[in-house]
Amino acid sequence: MNWFAKLFKKLFSRTAVCVIGILFQLAYLMSVFWTLGTYYTYSYLIFEIIGILLTIYIISSEMNPSYKIAWIIPILVFPVFGVMFFLFFGNSGSKNGIFLRMSEFNEEERRLLPQNRELLDSIYADSPVIGKQASYLFDYGGYPVYTNTEVFYFPLGEDKFEVLAEELRKAEKFIFLEYFIIREGIMWNTILDILEKKASAGVDVRVIYDDMGCLMTLPFNYCEKLEEKGIRCKAFNKFRPIWSSKMNNRDHRKIVVIDGHTAFNGGINLADEYINERERYGHWKDSAVMLKGEAVRSFTVMFLTMWNYLSDIKHDCCDGFLTQNEDISCRKGGFVIPFTDSPSDSEPVGENVYLNIINNAEKYVYITTPYLIIDNEMTSALTLAAKSGIDVRIITPHIPDKWYVHAVTKANYKKLVRQGVRIFEYTPGFIHAKNFVSDDSTAVVGTINLDFRSLYLHFECATWLYKAECIPHIKEDFLDTLEKCREITVDDCLSVNIFTRIGRTLLRLFAPMM
Repeated sequence: MNWFAKLFKKLFSRTAVCVIGILFQLAYLMSVFWTLGTYYTYSYLIFEIIGILLTIYIISSEMNPSYKIAWIIPILVFPVFGVMFFLFFGNSGSKNGIFLRMSEFNEEERRLLPQNRELLDSIYADSPVIGKQASYLFDYGGYPVYTNTEVFYFPLGEDKFEVLAEELRKAEKFIFLEYFIIREGIMWNTILDILEKKASAGVDVRVIYDDMGCLMTLPFNYCEKLEEKGIRCKAFNKFRPIWSSKMNNRDHRKIVVIDGHTAFNGGINLADEYINERERYGHWKDSAVMLKGEAVRSFTVMFLTMWNYLSDIKHDCCDGFLTQNEDISCRKGGFVIPFTDSPSDSEPVGENVYLNIINNAEKYVYITTPYLIIDNEMTSALTLAAKSGIDVRIITPHIPDKWYVHAVTKANYKKLVRQGVRIFEYTPGFIHAKNFVSDDSTAVVGTINLDFRSLYLHFECATWLYKAECIPHIKEDFLDTLEKCREITVDDCLSVNIFTRIGRTLLRLFAPMM
C-alpha cells in the first residue's frame, strides 16, 4: 500500500496536474493545426496577413531590437505557429493588466523614498560620473542613495546561511522574506523553525515566494500551511496550467528584512543546493550581502510594496515599519543604493546600471554571471571597453543548470574573446552569483542575471555600492575564484564542430524567449 500511496501522490501532485493541463492545451493546439491543414490555402493566407500585421506592430513597439528579431523570424517563417505563440507569450509588455495595476503601488513606493539632496550633492562633488549614476537610479528607478550603512559580503551560500539564521533569531518586531525559490530541506527547514518560533512570540513574520519558481519545490497551497504556523504568506503570480504571457513575468528577487535595521540581498535562494548540502551541478558558487543601517529602508519599502500589491491593499501604512531606522547610528563610509528593476515601467534599470559601470570603467570590470545571453548594446559595451584597454573579465559556469541556455552562453564567447574580453569557466561546478566590481570603487551584488529574462521580464533587485568597505572583498573573491577557472580561448571557440555551431546559432536567435 505504501508504494500505491506514493504513486497516487505523484500522479495528483501539483506538478503532475500542471503538466497534464499543459499537455491538454498542446493537444488542442495540434488539433487546431490539423484542422487548419484541411483548409490550408485560406487559413495559411489569413495567418500570413496576421503575421505581417504583428510584425509591423513589433517593429513599431518599444521592445529591445534583439527581442523583436526573435519574434519576427518565427512569425514570418512559420505563420501559424509563430502568430499563436506570440499571442500566448509575446505580449508581456508594460501595458498588460498586471503592470497597470502595479504602477499604482509604485507611486506610493516613490513617496516613501525621498532623496537627501545634500547627500546626492556630496557624491557629485566626489565624482560627477558616480553622481549621474545615483541621479539616474533615483529619477528612473525611484531609489535614493544612502550612507551610514555597513555592508558585509558573503562569497558563498554557506556563509550567508549561518549569519542569516543568527540574525533571524535576534528579531523582535518583524521579519520579511521574499524569494524566487524555496525548497524544503536543511536550509529552509532551519529557517522555518526560527520563523515559527518568532511568529508564536508575536513577531510579524511575512513570506513572499514566486509560485512558478517553486512549482517543483513546494506543495500546492503552501501559503495555507505557513498561515497555520502563524506566518503570513503570499505567492506571486500563482501558477495555473494555462498558457499565458503572465507566466513570463516572475518575482526573481531575494530579500530579507529584519526589524528595519538589517537586510540581505544577493543570488542565494532558500534551497540546499545554494549552501552545498545538496549537489546538483557540482559545487554551487553564489554570493550575497548583508546591510545594516539606513539603506535597509529601501528594501523594507520594496517588500511592502510587493506585499500590498499581492494583498490588493493600496494604502497600507508602511511608516510603522520604517521608523526603525531612526535609532541607527552606523557611521560607515561609502554610498549604498538598494534598487529594484521592474518590467512594469519599460525602463531597463538593471541593464543600464551595468552598462554605466562598463562604460565608465578606467582600469577593470570583473563580472560573475550564470548566464551570458546579452543583446547588442551589452556586447558593444563589453568589447569597446576591452578594446580601450580596460581589463574585462567574466566568469561563467562550467557545469550548466540548463543545457540550452549554456549553449547560447557559449555562442557568445567567440565574438567577445576575439575583441579582448577574457572569459573563464568555473570548473568545480555552477556559478550563480550576479556580481559586478570595477576600479576598486564600484560594485553591484544582487539577483540580476545577464540574460533577457532578468533584464526585461522579471522583477529583480540589487545593491549598488560606491566606496563601500566590502568592495575589496568582492574583488578578492573574484580573483580567488579565477584560480578555480579555465580561460576560454579563441581556439576553444573555433574547435567546436559544425553541427554544434549551427545548433548554438539557431538557439541564439531565440535567446530572448529563453
